[in-house]
Amino acid sequence: MRHNFHLYRNAWRFSGAPHEEPRLQQEEWKALLKQGGLLVRNTYDFDGEDETSFWYVIKDRFGDLEELSPRVRNKIRHAQKAFEYRLIDQALLKEKGYPIIADTFADYAHTDRTMSETVFLEYLDRYDFDFWGVFDRERSELVGFSCVRRWTDSCEYDLSGMTTRYKRNGSYPFYGLYHAMNEYYLGEKGFRYVSDGSRSITEHSNIHEFLIQNFNFRKAYCHLQVQYNWWLKPVVKLLYPFRKIITLPKVKAILRMESMTH
Repeated sequence: MRHNFHLYRNAWRFSGAPHEEPRLQQEEWKALLKQGGLLVRNTYDFDGEDETSFWYVIKDRFGDLEELSPRVRNKIRHAQKAFEYRLIDQALLKEKGYPIIADTFADYAHTDRTMSETVFLEYLDRYDFDFWGVFDRERSELVGFSCVRRWTDSCEYDLSGMTTRYKRNGSYPFYGLYHAMNEYYLGEKGFRYVSDGSRSITEHSNIHEFLIQNFNFRKAYCHLQVQYNWWLKPVVKLLYPFRKIITLPKVKAILRMESMTH
């Protein structure tokens, strides 16, 4: 297989930067499915001019605080007084990170979003990550983090967690975190873009709208094709007309993803 795909949650996905993902040919996605898994998710034509039903949320320019609204600037400054944002090593996150991500998932609207400690620790070893820590300045305590997947000239804000009480006490920790990471990767490193991932299939979080509205992220449109294992394809075809009334989370997610290919 000439392309870099990996199997994650029974789905084959591209391991590289979104702008490098090619459109797979039939013999290529069939070769992947012969190795296992339920489906192949393939995005291509990244950041095209035409609006499509699938996209990544990216930011490719950094204008520091001046590009942001007065309201957002004030929240960032407030956060910077309450928190310190810095790169940390993996060992600290393995020691202190799981209670934070467990608290984060418990606060999501979708109760199927969970992660065991074993899965969390395995996840930290999966990719070439930078790890960012959010520290309460008064207590010198880790209260949040973000894992950033790095490629040559781009990166993805992959998994973030924040202790729930800090999200609700008016200290705006995420405002300071995203500003610090944008400044580092776009301002200091000069990356081509930073991404917060692709369009959500489960819609468990409103983080994409938060970034678009507050930090001038935008939608980078692309095309999506999903190819299924031989027995799953007719099942998806059969259930697709009923996708709006099906409630099983995993089935609903597959059918929702299928709708994004149309």
